[in-house]
Amino acid sequence: MDITGLLIFLAIGAVAGWLAGTLMKGGGFGLLGNILVGIIGAVIGGFLFGLLGISAGGLIGSIITATAGAAIFLFVVGLIKK
Repeated sequence: MDITGLLIFLAIGAVAGWLAGTLMKGGGFGLLGNILVGIIGAVIGGFLFGLLGISAGGLIGSIITATAGAAIFLFVVGLIKK
């Protein structure tokens, strides 16, 4: 992975983490928190979308997959915290 790919990966993670934070609790988690939540969400979303046979390609598809996974991740973390 070159530097451009890494920067795109981190940007997708940041956007997905921010979107999921906005959807699930009403705000973001800061830049590093958004990136971390987005990366975890991308892994979860990719796994779940693969199980369901859903394929989302391109930049928008990556953001949607990561956001869906991050929202599920935040939902589960919220359940565990209670």
